[in-house]
Amino acid sequence: MAPSGPPAACLYAAMPTFSYVLAQTYTDAPDRPAIHLQFAKRDDVTLTHRDLVRGATGFAAVLAGENIQPGEVVVIIQHHGEALVYAFWGAILHGAVPAILPPLTEKLLPERYRHDLSALIGITQPAAVITYADFAGEVQAAIDASSVTRKPKCIAVNVVTPAEPDFAALGGMRRTEDDIVLLQHSSGSTGLQKGVALSHLSVFNQLDAYAPAIGLTERDVIVSWLPLYHDMGLIASFLLPVLKRVPLVLMSPFDWVRAPGKLMQAVSKYRGTLTWLPNFAYNFCATRARDRDLEGVDLSSLRAVINCSEPVYDSSQRAFAAKFGRYGLRETALATCYAMAENTFAVTQSAIGQPVRLNEGGGIGNAGQVSSGRPLPNVQVRVLDESHNDVAQGTIGEIALKSDCMLSEYYHRPDATAQAFHDGWYLTGDLGYMLDGELFVTGRKKDLIIVGGKNVYPQDLEQLAGEVDGVHAGRVAAFGVFNESAGTEDVVVVAEAESEDEAAREQVAESVRQYITRNSDVAVRHVVLVDARWLVKTSSGKVARSANKAKYLEEQALGQPDTQG
Repeated sequence: MAPSGPPAACLYAAMPTFSYVLAQTYTDAPDRPAIHLQFAKRDDVTLTHRDLVRGATGFAAVLAGENIQPGEVVVIIQHHGEALVYAFWGAILHGAVPAILPPLTEKLLPERYRHDLSALIGITQPAAVITYADFAGEVQAAIDASSVTRKPKCIAVNVVTPAEPDFAALGGMRRTEDDIVLLQHSSGSTGLQKGVALSHLSVFNQLDAYAPAIGLTERDVIVSWLPLYHDMGLIASFLLPVLKRVPLVLMSPFDWVRAPGKLMQAVSKYRGTLTWLPNFAYNFCATRARDRDLEGVDLSSLRAVINCSEPVYDSSQRAFAAKFGRYGLRETALATCYAMAENTFAVTQSAIGQPVRLNEGGGIGNAGQVSSGRPLPNVQVRVLDESHNDVAQGTIGEIALKSDCMLSEYYHRPDATAQAFHDGWYLTGDLGYMLDGELFVTGRKKDLIIVGGKNVYPQDLEQLAGEVDGVHAGRVAAFGVFNESAGTEDVVVVAEAESEDEAAREQVAESVRQYITRNSDVAVRHVVLVDARWLVKTSSGKVARSANKAKYLEEQALGQPDTQG
């Protein structure tokens, strides 16, 4: 059935908004697959663009029935599945502003989660929080504890009844390109309090610049396990495929963690061509994907596996290539990207199908790091010193950027918005350097460890520690603790052990210390092996250095023994 209301195709040319693109695709290609949802214990569910719009329309009716107004924020806390997809796009069609947050899982501390959700409600002041029935009590408790006068509605939705769209009646069709379309909340220790507000125009400027950079066409198939509450998942692996009519294969991040080989199975089944991974996932896939799960897998369709982390390590890339090369993965498919929510997503991208540039040393940065590519054509990048002056090529400084796909603001946070900019340039807080037009990212400014006047990047030490047998790769935190007697910082490495045997852990700890010493010029003062779930992680699964440092210092103050250090 053709959509009623104004012809979407002609209006989209003058007004790029999400709703008009959905209407245009519903008119032009309703039967084209939009999303293949994969589940651990049931068959895949394929949603065509007709299914997506009808499901979203049904959800828009739920919001209308709750008197949610266009322009109001709705927080979405849903598990992987149809309800999450329909809730997001239903909010878009209704004209509301969706913000996807992670559900409470075993890796998140319940007290911290409730506190953060209550604080977010206080700052963002959403009109509603949409969740699943079993979690409604937790959400209501967070709402009741929030400081807002107008309490948001808690809407529990497990199943949505699809409906035929009447586009002329949908509030989303009356939104403009400069209106805020969504909020992204970063995953740092204070990230939930800083909602990155993006306009329709900013997102389309990003997609229109990024799609050519990766050679995107409607013949591509994107495969992803990434959570939609993170920019890599939301933008590259959800909005990009849906708005550009590229089929998406989407699985739960929790299913992927339990069996990383599922990603390769999905690529093989659907002839996937593009996927994005954070750096730790390369090591995780290379070491944890079981050979029995890879029988018959063919990865020759992949034309780009994009490492989107800061920094990117050559050793991770090589381990991934060595593991999956025998299943048809071409080494030239390995690519890199530097991205952040404040720029919608990508800042830089390496050339697809060409080897990425490796820092082989020479006194700049750290050997073994890989270029994140060149800035997108609509993005300007500078590297600045402490006085916000440009540094020379090959000199490490803070990365600053300017583009037409930047955030409109940190939502309801004018203080944070003002602090993030200097003379119109967004200060990323990341450190890096430029070489021949390519950006190398070395780490976060706030995480820098200074030992005897030397800058030490914790990511480098964590990478090395994760290469030692007996350490759970990607589950390492390195940080500095000031030593008054020495007048400088001691380096502490906390790593998740794979063994529970105390003697084995002591040997692993010593191996970590020796391995880091041999492969860097850093002497590690303490190596502590901990059990699974000791390490504090962010909502996107990253190890939170500052939180783990605080936890380590708290335990030391309580006199708990440092038996592996």
